Amino acid sequence: MSTIVVKFGGSSLANATQILKSIAIIKADKHRRYVVVSAPGKAHAEDTKVTDLLYRCYNRAVQGGEVESVLSVIEKRFAEIISGLNIDLDLSEDFKILRDHLASDPSEDFVASRGEYLNAKVLSACLGCPMLDAADYICFDENGKYDQEATEKKLIPAIKSNKNGVFPGFYGATPDGKVHTFSRGGSDITGAIVAKAAGAYVYENWTDVSGMLVADPRIVENPKPIENITYRELRELSYMGAAVLHEDAVFPVRQAGIPINIRNTNAPDDDGTMILHHLPDGYKPKSITGIAGNHQFSVVRIEKAMMNNEIGFGAKVLQIFSDFNLSFEHMPSGIDTLSVVVATDKLTPVKTALMERLQKETMPDVIYAEDDMAIIAVVGHGMVSTKGTAARVLSAIAKADINIRMIDQGSGELNIIVGVHEKDYTKAIVSLYKEFEKDL
Repeated sequence: MSTIVVKFGGSSLANATQILKSIAIIKADKHRRYVVVSAPGKAHAEDTKVTDLLYRCYNRAVQGGEVESVLSVIEKRFAEIISGLNIDLDLSEDFKILRDHLASDPSEDFVASRGEYLNAKVLSACLGCPMLDAADYICFDENGKYDQEATEKKLIPAIKSNKNGVFPGFYGATPDGKVHTFSRGGSDITGAIVAKAAGAYVYENWTDVSGMLVADPRIVENPKPIENITYRELRELSYMGAAVLHEDAVFPVRQAGIPINIRNTNAPDDDGTMILHHLPDGYKPKSITGIAGNHQFSVVRIEKAMMNNEIGFGAKVLQIFSDFNLSFEHMPSGIDTLSVVVATDKLTPVKTALMERLQKETMPDVIYAEDDMAIIAVVGHGMVSTKGTAARVLSAIAKADINIRMIDQGSGELNIIVGVHEKDYTKAIVSLYKEFEKDL
């Protein structure tokens, strides 16, 4: 039987109205057999996510403070959801367990996970299918690292013995049975893990946007959606700050060759974005797929005559950065120049000592560090077959009267990266989008 695994984010499950939309989506296709849920998100702009309230409860509990006022808000929230859905579900025992846990020796992970746990019970009651507690199937080792082998040993048989089911996202358990969570947004990871174990032919991730957008809508007004994107392109854009999926959620389904479909719960007829290993046969990629960027970077620039003849020079420089626990973002170089781009907040505390050691061990002609750099990536498989893309990127930035401080192109011709002054970051992204808008 073909299987679709669906994951609904917090905005899709924020209240009874949103949950009813999600249920309608599930029931619209019989192949949507396994559901992964997040905790209720914000029901309105001034609202607070249930997970944030749970963290607040935990923090108060460990500080010896009063938790009941916050816990009662969470309990009321679920009571309103249950009433709005008109289902027969009593969560009083679950809240008693949570209260007792907070009063004894509370675990942050256990407390934080209860939003997903309770919401899975709600969806299970609505759909009339079993709730499969993630603590029984998603495994972490004793050090808190996700254990794929142990998970699949438990999860695959459970899926085979249940034709459908609801999984709470975000958490699992260590070998001693203690609840352990992924990082925030980890329900995306749970969904991918379930999709892989179920051998799904697609993993649908339902949220409040109709897929990925070519550029950040906070910067570009009404950017166009991305129809198809490869895992490699997604990785490049995510690395530069385009956030729709939890980054670790890609790997389980990528490993299994399962496509991800980003969909909008509030606009279920929209196709959304398909994330694929390879673009479909006959699909002609756009000249670019997306534009993303990040800022608050610094660049350490080293100039030395005949640098290219000094064997191991680059390795020596990177070893020094490593010794200071600094990872580099990019490293454009020339015959006699080498630039290392790092996050400013990581560089600042060690800048003086780093520069002194670089000076001593590399004996450069010139060495200096510049702050206030922003990095923008223009990404797309279409670059390989589209002439003049690099020229258009540089021209668009020049027309906006922006000075380019760095240029780098990935060896796979998948991206063109430019560095600009932080004050020009927004203007550069807008100018790039306008240049390629007609191609999208």
